Amino acid sequence: MALYSDHKPKRLYRVWKGSNRFFCGGRLIFGPDVASLFLSTLLIAGPAIAFCIRMYIKIRDESTKHVGRCYPVLVVGAILSALDLTFLCFTSGRDPGIVPRNSKPPESDEAFDLTTPSMEWDNGRTPHLKLPRTKDVIVNGHCVKVKYCDTCLLYRPPRASHCSICNNCVMRFDHHCPWVGQCVGIRNYRFFFLFISTSTILCIYVFVFSWINVLEKEIGNHSNIWKAMSHDILSVFLIVYCFIAVWFVGGLTIFHFYLICTNQTTYENFRYRYDKKENPYNKGAARNLGEIFFSKIPPSLNNFRSFVEESEHMVLGSVTPNFVEGRISSKEKIDIEMGNRLAEDTGHSLPEILRNLDYVDLEDELKTKQEGGTSFDPFFLDEQDVKKSVEMSIAGDDMVRTEQSSASENGVREFMQNDTTKDGMRSVQTSTTGNEADTTEKNVECRNSHPTIE
Repeated sequence: MALYSDHKPKRLYRVWKGSNRFFCGGRLIFGPDVASLFLSTLLIAGPAIAFCIRMYIKIRDESTKHVGRCYPVLVVGAILSALDLTFLCFTSGRDPGIVPRNSKPPESDEAFDLTTPSMEWDNGRTPHLKLPRTKDVIVNGHCVKVKYCDTCLLYRPPRASHCSICNNCVMRFDHHCPWVGQCVGIRNYRFFFLFISTSTILCIYVFVFSWINVLEKEIGNHSNIWKAMSHDILSVFLIVYCFIAVWFVGGLTIFHFYLICTNQTTYENFRYRYDKKENPYNKGAARNLGEIFFSKIPPSLNNFRSFVEESEHMVLGSVTPNFVEGRISSKEKIDIEMGNRLAEDTGHSLPEILRNLDYVDLEDELKTKQEGGTSFDPFFLDEQDVKKSVEMSIAGDDMVRTEQSSASENGVREFMQNDTTKDGMRSVQTSTTGNEADTTEKNVECRNSHPTIE
């Protein structure tokens, strides 16, 4: 079952199912919280520009001694500011290492027991379709479990994780940084570390030379420190601002330097605690540093400017039951992502409809008919002989109305559906003979609320 809105090919970034925001025709990719990038830019550029203005005023002041020493201070401050903003843009505006999602689940290599946990609904969302929740892979001689992503319909590569904010699986996922408005992964972690380390250096640099400006004014005016500070408010503001900021960016820089030396990610450090068990990715401090700073950054796995058919990147779902030995499984799944799109068009909510269907009783009824010698199986009708349409609607909170019609050219087709609960519910049965249909409609009032599919 597919949903088509336009057969004309579109660029990948226009039909991308993640929460990312694209600019410049898909050349720049940001997270959904890209607005925070402007705040971060203001917090960096504002004090940096103020420091450069202060140094320029000092150079123009005729009472300033050793003016030639002020030029290098001004130039270095401007360079550090430009580098800091550049690393911020490189971190925020590039693909962090997004894993391309599948349009359909992978085929299972093995047959799994229908009662295994992997067959249950995962948080009431997309089914695993007989796929195990985890698989074991060998990494550097260590067994590592990789999980199945119910959203991207794939087994995540080692060290990859799904970002709930960007709605993507990211290679070597570290964390989602709200200050840069982007996930930090394998393709932008290097720039992220350079960004926070440059911010730390810039804070220390401005802090030190702002103090020097205050002390020089104190010596030049032959006054105390407080009077000198009262005459240089801008330098005092920069001292206080940098003192506060350096604790955040400096602490973050030290923490990530530790993670680099031990070859960990923030996600792994908080989730797995490698200090209690061996880290399969640790290659030693020197090689770990080389891997981050001197290795080649892998290319993006997505060409967001390529032309694709929109249907190719829609997660397709099927309401066709999964038959096992001629029977329908009570754990049949339906793709919720596709269902939500269908609900928007029809006004019906598929999960609510599914709550009204009791597959277990239908199985028992079919099994009883088969044991009684009836060879009829309504799920294996010839498509050339029978065309069916089913329309369902929910009337009120506790009323269900079902209308079904069918047409047959070669005899009698019978379809019986039992909807029975523990408190005793009535059944609705529809039968059609030849070209004449006799439809019976019954309203069923439930004593209890409808069961929820989990």
